[in-house]
Amino acid sequence: MVQIPEDARKLLDQPVLYNLATANPNGSIQVNPVWGEVHDRFIRLNTAAGRQKYKNLIKRGEHVTIMVQDPEDTQRYLEIRGKVAELTNENGDEVIDRLAKKYLGVDVYPFHQPDETRVTIMIEPTRVFPMG
Repeated sequence: MVQIPEDARKLLDQPVLYNLATANPNGSIQVNPVWGEVHDRFIRLNTAAGRQKYKNLIKRGEHVTIMVQDPEDTQRYLEIRGKVAELTNENGDEVIDRLAKKYLGVDVYPFHQPDETRVTIMIEPTRVFPMG
């Protein structure tokens, strides 16, 4: 596993959107802004089961890219290429609540849906490209 450099981690620790690129069934690329964080040496994301990015990660999660842009210097960004190391619905609600604290400053994710299953995705970085 590739280590995320400390200065890159500082960017990832900020409440900036992570742009997640996955491959659709027809080979086209889908890019979604998502909330994320560094957890251990992985990038941890959370989504709802059934969404297209979730389906893409289950079927084609061996190649994903995350791009994060520095809001204070738009010429500085970080690209992380990786693969799905784990995808689980265990503790999915707790993880989205944690991310809501980071991004919204609230203790509980305000958009919980009773019929929705929250899924946590652990991305293992295989290449890290800090730019700027």
